[in-house]
Amino acid sequence: MNYKSSFSFICLLTFFLPVYGQLKVSAVKHNEKIDILINKNLFTSYLFSEEEKYPFFFPVNGPSTSGVTSMRNANYPHHSSLFFGCDRVNGGNFWQEGLERGQIISLRADLIPSGDNKVVIENECIWRRPGANAPIKDFRKITISAPSNELYVIDFDITMEMLENVVIEKTNHSLFSGRMDPDLAVINGGIMVNAEGAQSEKGTFGLPSPWIDCSGKRGDKMEGMAILQHPSNPGYPAPWFTRDYGFFSPTPMYWPKDDKLGSVYIKGDKLTLRYRVIIHSGNHETSNIARHFEAYKRD
Repeated sequence: MNYKSSFSFICLLTFFLPVYGQLKVSAVKHNEKIDILINKNLFTSYLFSEEEKYPFFFPVNGPSTSGVTSMRNANYPHHSSLFFGCDRVNGGNFWQEGLERGQIISLRADLIPSGDNKVVIENECIWRRPGANAPIKDFRKITISAPSNELYVIDFDITMEMLENVVIEKTNHSLFSGRMDPDLAVINGGIMVNAEGAQSEKGTFGLPSPWIDCSGKRGDKMEGMAILQHPSNPGYPAPWFTRDYGFFSPTPMYWPKDDKLGSVYIKGDKLTLRYRVIIHSGNHETSNIARHFEAYKRD
């Protein structure tokens, strides 16, 4: 390699080094919270205090460092940013406010050594309410990575083990859900779109689809969040419960095969569900959500 080529190579390497340096993902555990940082900036916190209804992520910051999710507004105090829960489980409510109605309690939350490119959290939880047997125990593996400066990923894999016979009655308050920041919601000019290109609550409510993305402008920048369902999930693709004010959730429990019984599980049954959350700059097209879903299918 001659001097000119060597100089060009060094310049090219120098150009790319800062980009790769910004992809370091790290975590710090503080009692009942785990902070996840990307390039030393706070990306999200996983909160699992016994004073909370259930574990959840908040804030969830986009590449602009502004939050893309909303936390417990006056009309919907049970919407906690990015979360997993369920109402109407053996007479309990593990979704809406009121700890006495039911609570998902973290038994342990461990950081698993995973190098500099990702953070892995293992979280074991028990579903409890006063005066009743615990119906469910769950194990969560949460993997957080940053493939680029414009795109962050949360992989949420959960296995629910039935500790007794469980009946989940028909409910829209069920399973994995996201609540967008009002700035990014449809009612304020944002775009909610599914994998088939249908938009807004009118076009997406109750329809099965592999993924939905919500994005909007904040100043001169656009960013958003997508939730992807893995094809291995039972009942894939689940229909979506969507609202133009910024709520979206793949919700199979609202469209059960038997409207009276809902979903019935036997003691010892295990239900495994996988979701990928993509927080991104731009909209669903510029961030290539469809292409990312095709990659997720192969995971």
